[in-house]
Amino acid sequence: ALRALSFDLLGRPPLEAERTQWLGRSRDELVAEWLGSREAWTQWVEEQLYYFLLIDNFRPENERVDALPGLLAAGRLDVRSAIHRITLSPSFDQRNPGADTFVTVVMEQLNGIRVQKSVRELDVGKQIYDGRPGTFLGKSGATQSDLLRIAIEDRSFAQTFLAREYRRIVRAEPDKTRFADEVRRFQRDPGEFRAIFAGWFASAEWEARVRSRVTAPNRLWIQALYVDLLGRPPQADEARRLRTALDGLSDTGPLRSVLARVLIDSGAVKVPEKATISDPTAWVAGLFKRLFGREASAEELREFVTAFHDPACRPQTVLYALVTHPEYQTY
Repeated sequence: ALRALSFDLLGRPPLEAERTQWLGRSRDELVAEWLGSREAWTQWVEEQLYYFLLIDNFRPENERVDALPGLLAAGRLDVRSAIHRITLSPSFDQRNPGADTFVTVVMEQLNGIRVQKSVRELDVGKQIYDGRPGTFLGKSGATQSDLLRIAIEDRSFAQTFLAREYRRIVRAEPDKTRFADEVRRFQRDPGEFRAIFAGWFASAEWEARVRSRVTAPNRLWIQALYVDLLGRPPQADEARRLRTALDGLSDTGPLRSVLARVLIDSGAVKVPEKATISDPTAWVAGLFKRLFGREASAEELREFVTAFHDPACRPQTVLYALVTHPEYQTY
């Protein structure tokens, strides 16, 4: 579960030194530690930007958004206020130009309201967007800023946001009774999100998700490939270039395989010479633990070690087989 936990909170697998350091520590301890780190909240902000499609040319570039990870890690800002800052950024307005598009996105993405069934609210929202007073979601407003504040303070935001985050982490629908309690806690005090969020990782539902595994989105797969092969996360431009290429495809499998091959053959990946691997079984077993986050079965070890002893097989061949394996595409 360590690899999955690191994916969910840090957006990447553990580095080798981190893996050694973190193994044996309790999940609760790691979650508490990471939720006090800037890295975990940087990843959380990245997920929010991706949700709102504020990426590439629409990525916010201002101090108020850049400051979010540090403020969230220090507990000086809550997640509702962070979302508010993101939606107040010029990038959000540019990404959703015009009254109709802007209010539609606000209603659907922030409040979970289908505009086709709430035409009146849409019309009032557009009225407020244009600077004319109106009552939106039961509260008065007269500016675009008012519109966002009303939407984010409404209970429907708490419901929509928590459900979206739960599905992102647990990949399932939340229990109705427990979810209603979490919505009440969040609406009363958005600062409760950290405790609510941490609780999901202690749940049987998250453990079930880890056992069943889910496909890693392109942005996480890229992070994993670089950490696992190069021992470092990709630079921002490297990640953006590869994500853009992969996101444009309906079937990313072939290109993922090509990218893995290019990276392994680049000479930048530290792979031991075959003659220096005195215990192929232990070497292969270590790769399974590091890349799949689990022990290799006896049959898997037998197959890979047999292949390793083939004179034509290089260590790079074994590594390539693992990082292009269907299981590596999941976490």
